[in-house]
Amino acid sequence: MDQIGLLLSGAALFLNGLMLLGKADEKNVGVFNLFVGAFQVIVPFYLIITSDQSNWILYERTAIFLFGLTYLYVGVTVLKGMQGTGLGYYSLWVSIIALVYVTVSLVHYHDVVNAITWILWSFLWFLFYVLNTSKKDVSAYVGKVAIVQSWVTLTIPALFSLTGVWGNKDMYNMWGIVLVASIIYFVYLGYRLFFSQPQKMILK
Repeated sequence: MDQIGLLLSGAALFLNGLMLLGKADEKNVGVFNLFVGAFQVIVPFYLIITSDQSNWILYERTAIFLFGLTYLYVGVTVLKGMQGTGLGYYSLWVSIIALVYVTVSLVHYHDVVNAITWILWSFLWFLFYVLNTSKKDVSAYVGKVAIVQSWVTLTIPALFSLTGVWGNKDMYNMWGIVLVASIIYFVYLGYRLFFSQPQKMILK
């Protein structure tokens, strides 16, 4: 069930990235966010109720809520045409919480790839904070980061898990390289945005 949630999160994030780039209709994407958000709020409740409700089970299910509430918030904000400041500050809060997941991934689970994944998610939520609370036009940058992350942190890992490939050690190591390469790409895009074209704020 968790992997299905990751797969749907990948779809929602992909559409959100396209929306930020002006490639997808806002209302259509907003509706999809509501569907995915509702799924990722309802399912964790069911999983918690049917589990032994130990602290680590609750910890892992809470991560699903973070995504679900984000998508619900995005959907409502877009469909109602509301200002995004509330969404922005919520995203900042989640970005900070995600750093706790980074630490736990390293200290408790000793999972470097999962830690890097949470670093990327924390960065993305921080970008949503900047996008919705600042006057800088960073939508093109955030859109591209969202699209890349929709594939490398959600869609492809979910598909690998569903097909039983994810547990392979070689795949694990290779995906660590993919994630690091994604970080390098984001730094490159950021350099172009903030230093190469500081006035236009455009990424071609």
